[in-house]
Amino acid sequence: MNEKNIIELKNITVRFDGETVLDNLNLNIRDGEFVTLLGASGCGKTTTLRIIAGFLEPDEGEVFFGEKNMNGVPAHKREVNTIFQRYALFPHYNVFDNVAYGLKVRHVPKKEIKERVMEMLRLVNLESFAKRSVAKLSGGQQQRVAIARALVLRPKVLLLDEPLSALDAKLRKDMQIELRNIQQATGITFIFVTHDQEEALSMSDTVVVMNEGRVQQIGSPEDIYNEPQNAFVADFIGESNILDGVMKEDFKATFSGHTFQCVDKGFAPGESVDIVVRPEDVDIVKPEKGMLKGVVTSITFLGVYYEIIVDIGGFKWMIQTTDFAPVGDTVGLSIDPDAIHVMKKSKYSGLYGDYSTFSDEMEEMSQVSEELAEEIAEELFSDESEEPAEEPEKDPEGEPEKVREEDE
Repeated sequence: MNEKNIIELKNITVRFDGETVLDNLNLNIRDGEFVTLLGASGCGKTTTLRIIAGFLEPDEGEVFFGEKNMNGVPAHKREVNTIFQRYALFPHYNVFDNVAYGLKVRHVPKKEIKERVMEMLRLVNLESFAKRSVAKLSGGQQQRVAIARALVLRPKVLLLDEPLSALDAKLRKDMQIELRNIQQATGITFIFVTHDQEEALSMSDTVVVMNEGRVQQIGSPEDIYNEPQNAFVADFIGESNILDGVMKEDFKATFSGHTFQCVDKGFAPGESVDIVVRPEDVDIVKPEKGMLKGVVTSITFLGVYYEIIVDIGGFKWMIQTTDFAPVGDTVGLSIDPDAIHVMKKSKYSGLYGDYSTFSDEMEEMSQVSEELAEEIAEELFSDESEEPAEEPEKDPEGEPEKVREEDE
């Protein structure tokens, strides 16, 4: 990887049916870099990939490949190739012919086709499968064929749109390592789209966290995890306890009724801030030795560690620890200064970080459950007050007619 930008997206805006999908997005991608666009469904990451590929034109903004403005340049004239979730292999071709297809279309000499195809098959560990039908390959092997077919054309940029989503957990891990090795071996710029945080952190040089059509943070996996810029990033990347706090002065923050030493500075005295404490950075101690004290409300055994929820003043903390603490116990929490990360307040403040529930969907469901219960009860009572339904017609034998299977 070098410092030269191979792709620049400048002020990109895309609208579908009046709805803004990408909102003034700016992104620079360096030559030879493994970049991951990370975010939930609908955040704009696949739309960004389509803009780069040339499958979609922005409503506003410019796309540059090096010094060249690519606005209006069709996909087939861009030096990129794309691997989609569905690999779209030719089922009636064997592995060799699938990989060779693009070279044949470009009328590359037969000798060169053979050399380049076999080189790619060696790279993806499928050299001995050259004559095998792709219909007889596993999902992971088919993905390797798709990668080889894309790379054999020697694109400057390879775009990957959630290519691991159809694989099982163990195979996904293998392919994460495989893709990273292939990228490093070829030096080709990879732009990878995923909603999976583990994939992003384990494979990337640079992670671009997106939400609502905007870039929330760009940085190395370590920076994204250890130094999130707002509550959304802190919550989306791993697990986080996110609390309201006040920066008393440099290196001193107050939250949960206690003043802590921390390693952050540069905030105004008395400034309201968001505090992030990762679950693995909290130690459970005896109540009298803790900086904070709370009651264990749940515990889940996850093999390597326990995931413990502790209620402190109505806020549910998550702690990941090898120490066991049963439900109902009062425990103390100890937090080192470098485990406390202070962030500026943002539009996402107050939306994340409490572990009463583990997802927004469940929280919304719990909030409306009483209202729904009341509505259902009213409907039931209303139905009871109505006139009784007519008796079903009886057949000649005097029994009710059977309901047809399709009506069931």
